[in-house]
Amino acid sequence: MLTMSYYLSTQMAGTFENALKRTRAALQIEGFGVVSEIDIQRTLKEKIGVEFRPYMILGACNPALAHEALTLEEKVGTMLPCNVVIQETAAGVEVAAVDPVSSMQAIANADLLEKANDVAGKLRRVIAQLAPSNVQR
Repeated sequence: MLTMSYYLSTQMAGTFENALKRTRAALQIEGFGVVSEIDIQRTLKEKIGVEFRPYMILGACNPALAHEALTLEEKVGTMLPCNVVIQETAAGVEVAAVDPVSSMQAIANADLLEKANDVAGKLRRVIAQLAPSNVQR
């Protein structure tokens, strides 16, 4: 698992469709539902006629944690849901998730940062489930 300043990611073997399916399942295990889905490849083709690699953005939401965050900070909805990207790369398929701790540091609220750490732990487990060492045969 790779952790950058604002995201967590892993490379996966196999097809884009399989990575999408496995990502949805891993999110569900951690209590996330997919509340939005943006097919960037299709959108860019339809809107501006550009060919682009398979690239899907899933808006993942853990309802209980989202409710807690919204109770602590009413405008935190501007940073929800947690985006998870599945994209084809030269190396295979990459899955990357926002690091909620990074994004929540913009808000001066220690309780919210604590909740962001909870969400980050769940997203780390999602990414770890998808890592090559956890491929289901």
